[in-house]
Amino acid sequence: MAHSKNRATDGKITYPPGVKEISDKISKEEMVRRLKMVVKTFMDMDQDSEEEKELYLNLALHLASDFFLKHPDKDVRLLVACCLADIFRIYAPEAPYTSPDKLKDIFMFITRQLKGLEDTKSAQFNRYFYLLENIAWVKSYNICFELEDSNEIFTQLYRTLFQVINNGHNQKVHMHMVDLMSSIVCEGDSVSQELLDTVLNLNKQAYDLAKALLKRTAQAIEPYITNFFNQVLMLGKTSVSDLSEHVFDLILELYNIDSHLLLSVLPQLEFKLKSNDNDERLQVVKLLAKMFGAKDSELASQNKPLWQCYLGRFNDIHVPVRLECVKFASHCLMNHPDLAKDLTEYLKVRSHDPEEAIRHDVIVSIVTASKKDLSLVNDHLPGCLYWRVRKEAMMGLAQIYKKYALQAEAGKEAAKQISWIKDKLLHIYYQNSIDDRLLVERIFAQYLVPHNLETTERMKCLYYLYATLDGNAVKALNEMWKCQNMLRHNVKDLLDLIKQPKSDSYNKAVFSKVMVITRNLPDPGKTQDFVKKLAQVLEEDEKIRKQLETLVSPSCSCKQAEVCVVSTVSLHLAGKSTCSYRHRIHQSHSFISFFSALIKQVNKSIEGTADDEDEGVPTEQAIRAGLELLKVLSFTHPVSFHSAETFESLLGCLKMEDEKVAEAALQIFKNTGNKLEESFPHIKSVLLPVLQHKAKKGSPRQAKYAIHCIHAMFSNRDTHFAQIFEPLHKSLDTDNMEQLITPLTTLGHLAMLAPEQFAAPLKSLVANFIVKDLLMNDRIPGKKTTKLWVPDDEVSPETLAKIQGLKLMVRWLLGVKNNQSKSGNSTLRMLTAILSSDGDLTEQGKIGKPDMSRLRLAAGCAILRLSQEPCYHEIIALEQYQLCALVINDECYQVRQAFAQKLHKGLCRLRLPLEYLAVFTLCAKDPVKERRAHARQCLVKNINLRREYLKQHAAVSEKLISLLPEYVVPYAIHLLVHDPDYVKVQDIEQLKDIKEALWFVLEILMAKNENNSHAFIRKMVENIKQTKDGQCPDDPKINEKLYTVCDVAMNIVISKSTTYSLESPKDPVLPARYFTQPDKPKAANVLGAVNKPLSATGKLQTKLSRMETISNASSNSNPSSPGRSKGRLVSQTHIHVSSLIYTTIYNALGIPSETEKPSRGRKRGAAANQDDKVQESKPKRGQKKAANTSTDDAEDQWGEDSSMAEASMETEDEQNSPPKRGRRGRPPKSAASKDETPSKGRRGRRKTAPPADEENEEEQEEEEDDEDDAGREADTASDSVESTPQKRRGRPPKSQTAARKARYTDSCC
Repeated sequence: MAHSKNRATDGKITYPPGVKEISDKISKEEMVRRLKMVVKTFMDMDQDSEEEKELYLNLALHLASDFFLKHPDKDVRLLVACCLADIFRIYAPEAPYTSPDKLKDIFMFITRQLKGLEDTKSAQFNRYFYLLENIAWVKSYNICFELEDSNEIFTQLYRTLFQVINNGHNQKVHMHMVDLMSSIVCEGDSVSQELLDTVLNLNKQAYDLAKALLKRTAQAIEPYITNFFNQVLMLGKTSVSDLSEHVFDLILELYNIDSHLLLSVLPQLEFKLKSNDNDERLQVVKLLAKMFGAKDSELASQNKPLWQCYLGRFNDIHVPVRLECVKFASHCLMNHPDLAKDLTEYLKVRSHDPEEAIRHDVIVSIVTASKKDLSLVNDHLPGCLYWRVRKEAMMGLAQIYKKYALQAEAGKEAAKQISWIKDKLLHIYYQNSIDDRLLVERIFAQYLVPHNLETTERMKCLYYLYATLDGNAVKALNEMWKCQNMLRHNVKDLLDLIKQPKSDSYNKAVFSKVMVITRNLPDPGKTQDFVKKLAQVLEEDEKIRKQLETLVSPSCSCKQAEVCVVSTVSLHLAGKSTCSYRHRIHQSHSFISFFSALIKQVNKSIEGTADDEDEGVPTEQAIRAGLELLKVLSFTHPVSFHSAETFESLLGCLKMEDEKVAEAALQIFKNTGNKLEESFPHIKSVLLPVLQHKAKKGSPRQAKYAIHCIHAMFSNRDTHFAQIFEPLHKSLDTDNMEQLITPLTTLGHLAMLAPEQFAAPLKSLVANFIVKDLLMNDRIPGKKTTKLWVPDDEVSPETLAKIQGLKLMVRWLLGVKNNQSKSGNSTLRMLTAILSSDGDLTEQGKIGKPDMSRLRLAAGCAILRLSQEPCYHEIIALEQYQLCALVINDECYQVRQAFAQKLHKGLCRLRLPLEYLAVFTLCAKDPVKERRAHARQCLVKNINLRREYLKQHAAVSEKLISLLPEYVVPYAIHLLVHDPDYVKVQDIEQLKDIKEALWFVLEILMAKNENNSHAFIRKMVENIKQTKDGQCPDDPKINEKLYTVCDVAMNIVISKSTTYSLESPKDPVLPARYFTQPDKPKAANVLGAVNKPLSATGKLQTKLSRMETISNASSNSNPSSPGRSKGRLVSQTHIHVSSLIYTTIYNALGIPSETEKPSRGRKRGAAANQDDKVQESKPKRGQKKAANTSTDDAEDQWGEDSSMAEASMETEDEQNSPPKRGRRGRPPKSAASKDETPSKGRRGRRKTAPPADEENEEEQEEEEDDEDDAGREADTASDSVESTPQKRRGRPPKSQTAARKARYTDSCC
């Protein structure tokens, strides 16, 4: 090597053979030609050619001169660079260049030439590739490690390679670049931050190159990456690199390239998750969401502490952080099913998040994951509908149901797992919001039974859907169709109104109909304007009117409906509400044209050719459900059933053994067969014998429907009825009770439908057979059991026959509809006797407790049925009404439940008088929470129903007392006064019960102060205090109770209202049967009298004084005049009683009495106490006298009402010996006192509420049907709730059997 240096010192340059001197004196072309020959020479040389290496040493030094390194021609520079690359290869490991500056210039020169790699189509690309390959293979740049400026050289090289790499390069170019760069990282002493930034700050084309580089150098470069993130994340030194702003993006990219690059960085993220900076936590959460959710990520299993820390951010205080966690969940669930358990638990918590956006995204996450894999979150889907983003949950569940159940994308097992979705979705129809109900209708048409299916498939889908729904979902679906049908009828009525000539009545009628339609659409306030506009358009545009007429026509097909809807949309009927309106009308036609396909599907099941088992539905269940479906549709679309094929199919169903199938077929005939006799005589000839057979030998329900079918379908019904009545009447025999049930049912419905035709035999039948032979005799001893209720199949035939006997009596009276023969009075005495004897009319002790419960329920429901007829309502005594009301507190849970349902149904149909709404106040102390909740729901619905009715029917103002819900207050007060549990006037616990019962109804009435109703209620209570009890006007104890209950009611109104002191909008009218007329001269206001001894400064006294100035209904004097109090004639005893009452109420309700207050009120309170002490000696004498008076009155009444005379003969005074308190119910017979025997009050006609518009004979028959089902509905409840015995309510005690039997036999005959 020393010799080489000497040769170099000589300066003589030796060129390869054939190559002349290369200098600036030759042309560019010649220089290029000569350089090519030099390149060829160096390419052929290897490291072992020592002589050639020494020979060409000066040439190597010459080629590194500035002349060549800075030559303007790129071809010259390329050839020189290739020569220099070979020189480094040949002279390796030591380069012939010793100057650091020269080495830097040479490598910077070579780096610049590498830019030529960018153009892969260049003629010189191969030479550029040769250059890259040579320096990569030799690792020429490693020489620069010893240079001070090595970082600059390496950085420039990396930048150049990352800039020139592109998609045109082949794999070899890519490989050589990675080799060249990785050698620098792996063999170098360090990696500078500048070089690291060059690697990390890449464009998209260089990503693969950098990814390959990082993968190959992961172990070597990891410490430098860790140091960079330490500087930024932990020390906050963002100035160390321009990439500091993108640190989290870098972490994600590096993790995706190779997770080993971040082994020491990930623990730092756990620290950042707990940062106090909200934005920083959010960035870390976004980063980790992507890292954990990556498809092949194992981060959660490898770093469990970090995973648990991340899950904790689901509960972060910052809303965007929680939202980001929820958004990521579905992605992670789908890619990592093993994490589903952890994620779903946190999602469940976030489903109740106060932020709606978060709740929404929870639904989206769960639904999205379910669509991919149902097993991931199937256990958590049922809770979706209870979350506060119901719309998104419903739509998501509907999509899941359509995918897995209808399209069966995951097989039958998956379809079975989500079979509950259809039920839950339909249950939402019970919500009060019209938006929820409209959404259910939309979901039904789009997902449950998709409208775009072919007709046969669609009906098959509907058929099996209906067969697999639970009971509540079936009711919801039926209600949905009913509402759609009502809307269609309302629109049809509107169209009929528009055709009429305009007048004042016309405008009122149109407005009323518009209001009815508006309630069926979302946002009624805004919708009202749209519907008004629609009415105007219909008046002006005949084309739209005809299209709408077609749309509401029963014969309109789905295709016609769709054309009509599209046509109206294309016109000027714009607006969201109007679209919803058209949508609801269109949906109501969804099945009109498909009855034929539906009936064929039912026939397939009957014939055994359907796929019932494949659909998971037993054949019998499918047939039964199919007929139930047809029955429901027969109410809404009876015209669609008028075909021979339909009626023949129904005839086949009548011959089946399944009772339910035959019952449904009979109901369909009843609903649709009004023209059968004319249009299908051949079917009539076959059907009539079948109906007659069902009426005689079928089940009770079949017999009922058979009679109604004959009544509805045939013209000569009298002849057919006689053919049924005569043989049944003659064959009645009490020896075979099982064979007696159906005939009694048939005769009962004949009595109701044709009372005049069979007037004489029916009266004899009731008197001699029903009363004497059936009801007044107990032939078969009942089973000894402690149960209060048993299922239907365990009830004795004798009891079932007696129940049918009672129903026969009631139906006969309902058919007659008059009380000229006094049969109504006798029947009512019979029914109340059953109630008073706990169901054991003969009192022989032969009947079991379950049978007694059944008979009590039947008697109570019978009184409710009779109360719906004005002619019988007016003869029901108050004592009988109160005894009937006590059934709602029966000791048997199922009796209470069934009675409440019957009561609610009669009130909702506006058939029962308003006083029966007060019966629900007795439910306040029901021991079962569900029963109290049900009673409250009934009150709310009835009150709202009556208020809506009054708004829509302004013309019924003269019947206000029978409709206005506030008028229930007097009835409730009177009922509580005569409550058998209310014994001691001064008993604090009993007063609390009274308060609770009053608040049970007043809370709902006072929820809205419509038309200043609070003042109206207050005025009504004041008026009551000016009267006496109409039932026992001369009984001081009853009147004392009346004033006490009024004081409690007044206290509630005062404490719960701020507007009670305003002027009442109307003068209340009290029911004459319940309260006497005010005394004249006017009696003192009891509450005002109480205030005199208790008056003191304070808010309460001011309220009461203000209240005292309001006049009552019968007052003619100035209420605010000073002489008002002086003109009253008030007995000292009356004042004392009221004062004592009010003091007791204060103590019971937790209000400090005036005697507890200091200063002036204390002396006055002491005086009042002294008065109380003086009067305490008087009640014993007064009580005894009151008891005797009550007993005498009771004897007068119950001597007329048979065995109830003995009921008043209790010997124990109620004040001295009150019954034990316990769960609400009848007090023991031994505990009832003489004082509790009510005397007969004045009778007065009370008009019942007018029937609703939609009431008709079908609803009446349905109510009777429900009567038959009362026990069955209670059986359903008994499976989940055991009979809850209550204390027996104050019925009169049992009397001797012989006397009772004789009296009732005589009265009924």
